Amino acid sequence: MPGNYNRVILVGNLTKDPATKTLGSGQTVCKFSIAVNRRTKTTDETMFVEIVAWEKLADLCQQYLKKGRSVLVEGRLAIRSYEDKDGAKRKATEVVIDAMQMLDKKDDDGSTGVRQADLYGEQDDSEIPF
Repeated sequence: MPGNYNRVILVGNLTKDPATKTLGSGQTVCKFSIAVNRRTKTTDETMFVEIVAWEKLADLCQQYLKKGRSVLVEGRLAIRSYEDKDGAKRKATEVVIDAMQMLDKKDDDGSTGVRQADLYGEQDDSEIPF
């Protein structure tokens, strides 16, 4: 089998509003969590997944996503190590996204939201219907 493959596509609902910050390097990072439901024969399971977006996509996530909104994200699985406040070694599992699509049909104000092309970082002025 040639090479490795790391691709994740998830659909879920935001559990809280996104949090964005600018790092010392000047890069923008946005973090949020989504609840992904899985139905089995006997129960429904909910998995909470941490999502990370960078740069332009981070700005778009901060601008348009809100708690409760349904979203499709696409990216790669990342596991990073860090030390907590007490110096203990920890690991974080996240999905670093490079694409995001809002699945709600309308915003609270009744508008149809953002064009899909904007969410993929493309520079295209044509309207893409939802």
